[in-house]
This record gives sequence, C-alpha cells and structure tokens, in this order.
Amino acid sequence: MPSGIVVACQNERSQIKNRDTAFKMLKARLYELEQEKAKEELEKKSGEKKDITWGSQIRSYVFHPYNLVKDHRTDHETGNVAAVMDGDIEPFILAYLKTL
Repeated sequence: MPSGIVVACQNERSQIKNRDTAFKMLKARLYELEQEKAKEELEKKSGEKKDITWGSQIRSYVFHPYNLVKDHRTDHETGNVAAVMDGDIEPFILAYLKTL
C-alpha cells in the first residue's frame, strides 16, 4: 500500500542497522498517519458539538401550567409530553433531518 512517505537513515556504519532504524522510523510515521486519519474520521462522525451552557439546550420540556416539548434547533413542538417522555422522539428527529 503506497503512502508516499520516504525515510532515510545513515547514522550507523552498518547497512543492516541503518535499514532496521529506517523501518522503525517508517513504522512510526505510518502509525502517526493512521492515528490522524482515525482522529479525522471520529471528528467527522461526531458531527456538530455545542457548548454545554445555559441557554444552549436542544429541547425544552414544560409540564406545568401547560404541556409542551419544543426543539429549539427546528422549532418543532408538540403538546404530547407523555409520549415524548416514553421515547417517541421520531418527529423531532425527522424535523432535524429536514433541516440538514
């Protein structure tokens, strides 16, 4: 698998030792390259992240005096709080996917 990475080593007098050192250097660089690729892939998969601060919530749940669940990213809201609390968040997911 060609990577385009080139290493050279002329530290020792022995060609065999230089070759072994060069292979170690090559392995280290390839490992770093794979780590960077994995990090980029993880960042790509994680999507958008926001600060966890006051006022940056995704949804508001109001139980009293009226029943309301509102998604602040999409402005989708429902009055059926019990269904949302039971796990029925598909309308919110679909509304978010429509904004993408």
